[in-house]
Amino acid sequence: MFQPVKIVIDDKIPYIRDVISQITSDAIYLPGSSITASDVRDADALIVRTRTRCDEQLLGGSRVKFVATATIGFDHLDTEFLNRAGISWMNCPGCNSGSVAQYVRSVLILLQRDKDIEPQKTTLGIVGCGHVGSKVRAIAQEMGFRVVVSDLPLGMHCDLHECDIITYHVPLTRTGQWPTWHLADESFLRSLSRVPIIINTSRGEVVDNRALIDALDCGKVSEAVIDTWENEPRISLDLLRRVYIGTPHIAGYSADGKVNANRMVIDGLCRHFGLRNNFKLSPPAMNRKIVFGNNQNENFLQIYNPLYDSEKLKNAPEKFEELRGNYPIRREIIPDIDQFYAQ
Repeated sequence: MFQPVKIVIDDKIPYIRDVISQITSDAIYLPGSSITASDVRDADALIVRTRTRCDEQLLGGSRVKFVATATIGFDHLDTEFLNRAGISWMNCPGCNSGSVAQYVRSVLILLQRDKDIEPQKTTLGIVGCGHVGSKVRAIAQEMGFRVVVSDLPLGMHCDLHECDIITYHVPLTRTGQWPTWHLADESFLRSLSRVPIIINTSRGEVVDNRALIDALDCGKVSEAVIDTWENEPRISLDLLRRVYIGTPHIAGYSADGKVNANRMVIDGLCRHFGLRNNFKLSPPAMNRKIVFGNNQNENFLQIYNPLYDSEKLKNAPEKFEELRGNYPIRREIIPDIDQFYAQ
């Protein structure tokens, strides 16, 4: 049985250290954005998030044979190089889909409360109907929205011009038959016949941020909710000032989603290196008391309200990475949930 000699890990991946300590005594935790070729030269495995570009410049000539990203997206992995170099790699599809769906549900509740959106009179367009988009569709239909879906790779097409809200849930791709880079560009935003609300929780580059600013300024888009930004962490302050809700790429940051990702990473790591996998990972308990009322929507906001994250970012945009890296415990499911649903 082979035991990895060395694992380099992004130091902002939570809830994983105890398990890693049972796998190897040689684990190094480093800021993801500053992991260098010298750090990984003699490593056997690398576990990252989106801030580490895993390419030949980082891994060429290293001993690394396994790369895992504890995220759904993997556009930061140069998969062509990894495959060519014989380095196994994995991402965690669907790991935080429940967390992103929770974020979108709370946003839709806030739009009803603050922007006079009436679900029964509102058409919601979902772009991308994979792990996240399918959950958002179920939630929106449950809330009473008329839902249409566009997912060309799945053969699903709708006219987004008829939508009052458009929410994006696609991976970032620049090539292929259906590239998603700047899917919402100047041409698309200016062609809209309605004046929709734009929500982006996928990847920042899916929505052209400069074009979105212009669309907000000229009245082609009424509101925007942005969790993922171009040029993170150096985001557009102009766009941040204009959006209704702006958060530091944390829609998928529930403790449940993070633990799901960690389980998948540990499974992949053990499978690759032939290690026995009997490790248990559980999300931590809520560190605050939830007080339920008589209104179901307000109860959901008691569990999670993205306006609090938005306020923190708008007050200190220079702390984008700090807010993201030190995100407080957020749960999708809580012990009192039966009481909640009884309201």
